[in-house]
Amino acid sequence: MKIEILFPEFCNLYGDISNMAYLKKCLPNEEYIETAIDEEPTFITTDVDFIYLGAMTENMQEKVIKKLLPYKARIEELIEKNVVFLFTGNALEVLGKYIENEDGTKIEGLGIFDVYAKRDMMHRHNSLFTGKYEDIEIVGFKSQFTMMYGNIENEYFMEVEKGVGINPKVKYEGIKKNNFFGTYVTGPILILNPLFTKKILQLLGIEEPSIALESDVMAAYEARLEEFKKVPFEK
Repeated sequence: MKIEILFPEFCNLYGDISNMAYLKKCLPNEEYIETAIDEEPTFITTDVDFIYLGAMTENMQEKVIKKLLPYKARIEELIEKNVVFLFTGNALEVLGKYIENEDGTKIEGLGIFDVYAKRDMMHRHNSLFTGKYEDIEIVGFKSQFTMMYGNIENEYFMEVEKGVGINPKVKYEGIKKNNFFGTYVTGPILILNPLFTKKILQLLGIEEPSIALESDVMAAYEARLEEFKKVPFEK
């Protein structure tokens, strides 16, 4: 199995690179490819099983868009082929139509998803989050200068239980298409959500997955979920 981690030297805000550190503990015998920003992604010429991109600074978003734009068709092809993707934090915005600055200028994205983001760099949104994907409850955190807009009713990742969706007016969070998962929720999401991690492993072809430190992460997940449900959330 080949797992490609895109631009880990820069796309690692909020400790989300720990998603991959944890995955390495769950799947220690697989091949991990860490692709730097000045290198050609492996997925361009080689079939990979899992592609990860983490949260980044706003300046880095522009560089990542420029880097990935020539490979738009290949990314769309891999999504259609059910390759597993996980994009966390503002990484999802790279695949939208554009990112709009406060002054109205726009940074064109890859346009793979029919969404766009609007920045408000003077107001960071921070909140706790709980949502549901299929029968799995998801917990995590949000810390972002942007909100996303667009119709995702047919390809959202989670239904919001408490917290904010892609923007405060909707109860949907993230994007899911085939085995692509994109979400603003950080945490890191794989460590905080062992049941979701098991789902990812199943999508990678592991029929009865076990995860690293399972009893500990399950106990932490259950305690955190109970705690989050007691906290008053922004509506």
